Amino acid sequence: MSVPVTTRAPAERLVIAATMGPTVHDVHAWRFKVVPDLIELHADPVRFRQKGDPGGRGLHLSSGAALVNLRLAAAQLGHEAVVRLLPDAERPFVLASVRLAGRHRTTRDERLLYAATLRPVGVRRPTSYAKPPGRLVNELGEVVRLEGAALHPLPSPPGTLAQRAVLTTFGDSPAEWIRAGQALQRLLLTGTVRGISTSFQVCTDFQRADVHGAEELTRPGEVPQVLVELAQTMDARHLLKPAVSRQDEGQGHPQRVGHPL
Repeated sequence: MSVPVTTRAPAERLVIAATMGPTVHDVHAWRFKVVPDLIELHADPVRFRQKGDPGGRGLHLSSGAALVNLRLAAAQLGHEAVVRLLPDAERPFVLASVRLAGRHRTTRDERLLYAATLRPVGVRRPTSYAKPPGRLVNELGEVVRLEGAALHPLPSPPGTLAQRAVLTTFGDSPAEWIRAGQALQRLLLTGTVRGISTSFQVCTDFQRADVHGAEELTRPGEVPQVLVELAQTMDARHLLKPAVSRQDEGQGHPQRVGHPL
């Protein structure tokens, strides 16, 4: 099906930008497709590895991250990106659709976050870490809330240099996994801008039931999706890791933005 050049050109530019940013999962098991008036995000069955992700949770989380990159890229071109999650019950492999609607005035935060998606990573390790102040943790919590999720700081032993937290959603459906991926990506990018190094790990069913301290902090219906560690670094110039290369995919190790804590 043909797409008008006036629509296809900016849409293809957005797709390229969205795929350049970091991902929250180590396999890009999704792809974008430009159709009339829309950009669709599809699950890619060829690259989806069911053995390591039988329910597709990681696939949906990673797709949520790609959606954030796409939205930020659209903002740079002056477009408002209207997202629908799982828009067609008869096509469950279509994870989301994005429509470019109206004109959008890019904010300073959007410019900074978009720059963070493209920022190269240095190889030098930061010289020192410190536990992030409460105001920065609260800021990250607000960013997560705006994406439909919640961030709960967990108790930390005295003297630790990182703040542990759990990212939760209300419910545990594929749509909530995508929301969790969007929330986590916004957290990662905002942390990069604010000089926060982040380590994270997607919760397995076993970990979800055993997140120490989470039960006292969450409300009924909240489901732990991702465990994160946040540490403020005094060297914010080399925080963002590059997109996962083909040879490194599927290794199953915890993902990091920044350097090991």
